[in-house]
Amino acid sequence: MAATQNGSNITANYTNQFVQPPWRVALWSVAYSLVLAVAVFGNLVVMWIIVAHKRMRTVTNYFLLNLAFSDASMAAFNTLINFIYATHGDWYFGEAYCKFHNFFPVTSVFASIYSMTAIAVDRYMAIIHPLKPRLSATATKVIIVCIWILAVVLAFPLCFFSTILTLPRRTICHVAWPRKTDDPFMYHIIIAVLVYLLPLVVMGITYTIVGATLWGGEIPGDSSDNYHGQLQAKRKVVKMMIIVVVTFALCWLPYHIYFIVTGLNKLLIKRKYIQQVYLSVMWLAMSSTMYNPIIYCCLNSRFRAGFKQAFRWCPFIKVSSYDELELCTRRLHPARQSSMHTLSRMETSMVACERRR
Repeated sequence: MAATQNGSNITANYTNQFVQPPWRVALWSVAYSLVLAVAVFGNLVVMWIIVAHKRMRTVTNYFLLNLAFSDASMAAFNTLINFIYATHGDWYFGEAYCKFHNFFPVTSVFASIYSMTAIAVDRYMAIIHPLKPRLSATATKVIIVCIWILAVVLAFPLCFFSTILTLPRRTICHVAWPRKTDDPFMYHIIIAVLVYLLPLVVMGITYTIVGATLWGGEIPGDSSDNYHGQLQAKRKVVKMMIIVVVTFALCWLPYHIYFIVTGLNKLLIKRKYIQQVYLSVMWLAMSSTMYNPIIYCCLNSRFRAGFKQAFRWCPFIKVSSYDELELCTRRLHPARQSSMHTLSRMETSMVACERRR
């Protein structure tokens, strides 16, 4: 996805005009390394929290697991290679990886944003139509598989037409479209619509309706004694997912604008400053892979407890009894039981947690 444009930027240049001074390369190296480290490690921790704790295996969290996997994969396989290629303008990694490098980002981003869309639709059904059947674990896994199949189909042209081209002084990785006049721009428009605009519209509509229900009225069909506790819990989940979606949208917006503008005005890609613009928008897009673990940790008590467990080896991280309970058993609402009963359940849960270790 990124290498496609980078390759087309420099195809016509037989000498490498994009060589940067060492200090600038060092600064960009630090920026991209930060994204790589935080995204891969943070998303791996998120995956461990969901897989290792039975309480975390919910419909929403299965989609978050898929989101974390796609983000970690893109950060691991594309971020560093994108940076090296965009910085030096020379492809060092062979034709097979050129095909994968152009193919996988579109696949990964598709899987990410449609996982978010699936969560939005699931939240909509759970809150607006609470009496209708919810997704089962099996149905959720089928949806995730379908998302990846559609992602592969959408990105397949990039894999099929990608190739390397050896120039007198360097090698480039680019997509050799059959008709070079219209195909690249039209394909990027299709990508922008299917992988950005359409899912954001769907999520915008669903979260607007859900938000109006949660913050402006009562939840349909909910008249239970612990109504306010359930309402607060649902608000927290929706708030977290809205922040995830908005972060994704802001990170990828400049990237899609860049492709559209350079597609309409091809003279821009011959400007030397375009390399710094490209590195900036690409860093922002790649950085979208590292924010979600931070958002989960800050806004969700169970994920925060999981991160504390993962980092309990740090001297300044303390795992409390409350953190242990967050991932071992369901919390009981104060209105539903006495203090003595709560204490008894907490003691039982702590014993269960200790046996798991």
